[in-house]
Amino acid sequence: MSKLFMLSGAVWAGLSVALGAFGAHALRASLEAAGRFDTFETAVRYQMYHGLGLILVSILLRQLPEATRPLTWAGWGFLLGSLIFSGSLYLICFTGARWWGAVAPLGGTLMLAGWLALVWAAVK
Repeated sequence: MSKLFMLSGAVWAGLSVALGAFGAHALRASLEAAGRFDTFETAVRYQMYHGLGLILVSILLRQLPEATRPLTWAGWGFLLGSLIFSGSLYLICFTGARWWGAVAPLGGTLMLAGWLALVWAAVK
């Protein structure tokens, strides 16, 4: 599981850098004209935070074998939560379909659950 979280975290963080640069340079004018640039920036920011969180979980899985269960929960919460949260925001930005905003809280809840699982790992 550690390798999966390391790989997905590195890909997720790297992709956020690429998307952030693409948004800031190639898409900025169109996103601002549509009033969606802030939404795009939020998606990129949370994607980066949770990509780094996945890398942290991967490292901690190797260092704290007694906390494997909560760390695994944290990793899945970060991965699925940020995929759903940031993904729904990207879909709003690129399609204009605001109903994707109703999906974002599910991703946010999973990300928060991931952070709570990390707390659980710390006190275990």
